[in-house]
Amino acid sequence: MSQVKNILLVGVGGQGTILASKILSEGLIESGYDVKMSEIHGMSQRGGNVSTQIRFGEKVYSPIVGKGEADIIVAFEKMEALRWVEYLKDGGKMVINDFEIPSVPILMGAVEYPKGILEELASKVDISVFEAGKIAEKVGNSKTMNIVLLGALIKAMKIEGIDWEAVIRKNVKKGFEDINIKAFRMGSEQV
Repeated sequence: MSQVKNILLVGVGGQGTILASKILSEGLIESGYDVKMSEIHGMSQRGGNVSTQIRFGEKVYSPIVGKGEADIIVAFEKMEALRWVEYLKDGGKMVINDFEIPSVPILMGAVEYPKGILEELASKVDISVFEAGKIAEKVGNSKTMNIVLLGALIKAMKIEGIDWEAVIRKNVKKGFEDINIKAFRMGSEQV
């Protein structure tokens, strides 16, 4: 693959965005790609936004994805999808978790959670929307939502020729490997 691919994973602290990015990056590296990853933790432990930028190809010189350059954006939360849409390139795709985490101003009653986010995004870009939280609950552990989204991302990017299940097993907490594999498989069925 000579062309560099650009991926953004965006969410809110505590959603497992960093773990999903780590698994993705490790799998790509093991498959022979040059991979660069950058993380931003904006007060993530306090419910702030978290974003990771992953670039992979034959040779990658920078981990930074500029505006209008992302091939795909995976939004772990709807408002984050809206916040990051300008980074999507023409013809790119967004995978969106239909999930709301109210920010502090919303919780304090200063503003309302924006309405019509998905409709607005659908009028501008190619989106796939599903409820990863409900799928994770069906799997048996709501904390696997990030792995559900990882499965959807890998399917959407068509980077399935890697032993993702082995990479997941190496990176998730011991005793939770099988449930995460199940979450991954169910996520890949969503796109």
